[in-house]
Amino acid sequence: MNKDALFSDGTSSYVIPAEPEEHEKVRLRFRTAKGDADEVFLSTGTGKYQMEKAYDLGEFDYYEIEWQLGTEPFSYCFEIKAGEEVCYYNRCGAAREILDVYMFIIVPGFSTPDWAKGAVMYQIFVDRFYNGDTSNDVEDREYIYIGEPCQKVKDWSQPPAPVDIRRFYGGDLQGVMDKLDYLEELGVEVVYFNPLFVSPSNHKYDIQDYDYIDPHYGKIVEDGGDTLLERETDNIAATKYQKRTGAKANLEASNELFIKLVEAMHSRGMRVILDGVFNHCGSFNKWMDRERIYEQQEDYAKGAFVSAESPYRSFFHFFNESESAWPYNYQYDGWWGHDTLPKLNYEESPLLVQYIMSIGKKWVSPPFNVDGWRLDVAADLGYSNEYNHMFWKRFRKEVKEANPDALILAEHYGDPTEWLRGNEWDSIMNYDAFMEPVTWFLTGMEKHSDERRTDLWGNADNFVNTMNHFMATMLTPSLQVAMNELSNHDHSRFLTRTNHIVGRVGQLGYKAAEEGINKAVMREAVVIQMTWVGAPTLYYGDEVGLCGFTDPDNRRTYPWDSGDEEMLKFHKEIIHLHKNEAPLKTGSLRMLYWRKNILAYGRFQGDEQIIVVLNNSKDLEEVTIPVWLAEVPVTGRMERLLYSYEEGYTMEPDEYLVINGEVVLNIGRHSAIVMRTKKEE
Repeated sequence: MNKDALFSDGTSSYVIPAEPEEHEKVRLRFRTAKGDADEVFLSTGTGKYQMEKAYDLGEFDYYEIEWQLGTEPFSYCFEIKAGEEVCYYNRCGAAREILDVYMFIIVPGFSTPDWAKGAVMYQIFVDRFYNGDTSNDVEDREYIYIGEPCQKVKDWSQPPAPVDIRRFYGGDLQGVMDKLDYLEELGVEVVYFNPLFVSPSNHKYDIQDYDYIDPHYGKIVEDGGDTLLERETDNIAATKYQKRTGAKANLEASNELFIKLVEAMHSRGMRVILDGVFNHCGSFNKWMDRERIYEQQEDYAKGAFVSAESPYRSFFHFFNESESAWPYNYQYDGWWGHDTLPKLNYEESPLLVQYIMSIGKKWVSPPFNVDGWRLDVAADLGYSNEYNHMFWKRFRKEVKEANPDALILAEHYGDPTEWLRGNEWDSIMNYDAFMEPVTWFLTGMEKHSDERRTDLWGNADNFVNTMNHFMATMLTPSLQVAMNELSNHDHSRFLTRTNHIVGRVGQLGYKAAEEGINKAVMREAVVIQMTWVGAPTLYYGDEVGLCGFTDPDNRRTYPWDSGDEEMLKFHKEIIHLHKNEAPLKTGSLRMLYWRKNILAYGRFQGDEQIIVVLNNSKDLEEVTIPVWLAEVPVTGRMERLLYSYEEGYTMEPDEYLVINGEVVLNIGRHSAIVMRTKKEE
C-alpha cells in the first residue's frame, strides 16, 4: 500500500459541501493511489461503512460516501485495506490504529465568513502608525497613570521607553484615513485594530468607556481645562483630560469619525476587526472610577470605587464588602493582581453581562458596521471554565444574530479545542499552529526572543509534527480564518529574531534589535505566511523591515521616511500572488518532503496546484520533490512565480520539468521558491 498517496481533509474538495447545515447530507471523499486499495471504509463511532470508488484521475482513485448529518458534531476517519494490510487515515495522516484525538470532525451548522478565509490582514497599533490630526494629541501632564504623568513624544523616530504605556506619539484614526491608499496598494483586505475605545494607556487594553472611540484617536471638538501641575499627584485636578474623554460632544464626534473611516475602508473592499477587552477593564473605567475622572461630572453615575451605592458595584469583586470600606474602596480583584486592570465580575452581575453583550452587538451593527471581534485573553474571562464557555456561547449567538457575517477571533495559547466546537469562537490568533513552529524552524528563537534552541532551528520533524498536532485541534473552517502572524504587539519583531540575540531592550538596548538581522530569512517566513492555510496577518511595519525586541520595543513607530523599500516591494508582490492563486485561500495542504532545514509542501484545489520549497540552510541544496502527491500531473512543467534568495528576490518566470511526478531543484541558501503547475496548451 502506498501510504504517501492517501489523502483527505476538510476542504471543499473532500467534504461536499464543506460547511454543511444541520440535517444536511454531505459527500465525503478519500484519495488512494490508483489501483492500490482493495477496500476503503468510513469509520465512525457507530461502525464502519464501505465507500465506493467514484472515479479515478491522474495517479489516484477517489472513493466517496454520502452521509446524513444530524445536529451533533460528526467524527470520522478512514480505514484502507490492501491485501492483508490495513491502515487508518486521520487528520495527521496514516496511522496503525484509530486515534480519537485526531479524528476528522464536521460540526453541522458551523461556518466561518467567506471574506475571512485566507484574507490578508493588517494589524495597526494606532498610536504608532500615523499622526493625521495633531489637535487631538495627548499633552504632557494631561493626567497621571500608574504614578507618573503622561508624556507627548515630540520626535516620531524616537524609540519606545522601557516603561512606555504613558508615552504617546499621536497616531490616530485620521492617520489611518490618510494612509488608506497605502494599505490598498499593499493589498490589505482586513485591518485589525488594537483597542480603540477610551483608555489612558497607549495600548488601550485598560478600557475606560466601551461605548466610545477615544477622542485622542478621534476628534476633540470641545477642549479646555487644565493639565496637572508639578506638585499634583492624582487626577482630580486633571480637568483637561476629564473634558476631553468625558464630554459627550468629543465622544460622539469620535464615533462619527470612526463611522466615516469604516465606510471609507468598506468602499475599498477592506474589512475591519476591533479588539474586544472583556475580561477586565481599566481603573479609569467609568464603572469603577478609581482615578475619580467621572466623580465630578454630572452626566455620569458614581463609580463602584467611589460609592457603595454605585449602580456598577456588582460589576467587580470587592474583597471588603463592608459599608465602611467606602468611599474609595481599594480592595478589589485585579487581573493577575494588577489594580489598574479590575477584573469584571460577570457571575454576580447579569446587568454587566447584558451590557457587554450589547457592546458586542453595537459595534458590528449599523451605523458602525465593523466586521468582527478579536477577543483579548478570552479564556480568562469569568471565574470558572464552565462560566467562560457559557458566556462565549451567548456572545457568539448575539453577535452573529446582529451580523451573521461577523468574525470572532480569540487570543489563545495552547490547545483551543474546547472553544472551537462551532458554538463559541470562529478561530484564534494562531500562535501554536503557525507563529511558534515557523519561528523555531527558521530562527531557533522563542517568540519573545527570550530563548534560543539550536535543537529546534532547522528541525523539520519538529515543524511538521507540531503543525500536524495543533492544526488537528481546529476545524477546517477555523483553520482557514486563523490569524497567522509573524510578529505582533506582544512579541518581538520577526526580523529581530533572525539575529538570534536572546534578551530584551532593557538589557541590550535598541540597536541590538537591528544588528545581524537576516532579511532572506524574513522573506522565507513571509513566503510561508502567504502560502500556508489561514489568514496571513502583517503587523504594521514588518513590511518595511521594522525591528524590535518584545513589548514595548515591538511598538516602534512606522518609519514613513526610512523604511526598507525592497522589503515593501516584496510584500506587495507576494500579497498579490497570494490573492490571485485560489489554492492559497481555501485549498488543501500536503507536506511533500522535509529534512533538516528543508521544507516542501503543496496547496491544491481542483486542477490548480501551488508548490512551495524552502532551504533554510547556509548551503546550496539539491532537492527532489514528489509533487504528484499534491495532484500535480506526473509529466509536465511547473512555472516559477517567485524565488527569494540570499541577496534578494525575483518574480522573473522560470520553468521546471516534472518527470515521473518529481521536480528536481537546486535551491540556494536561505531561499524559497513558489511555483505552480503550468497548463499545457
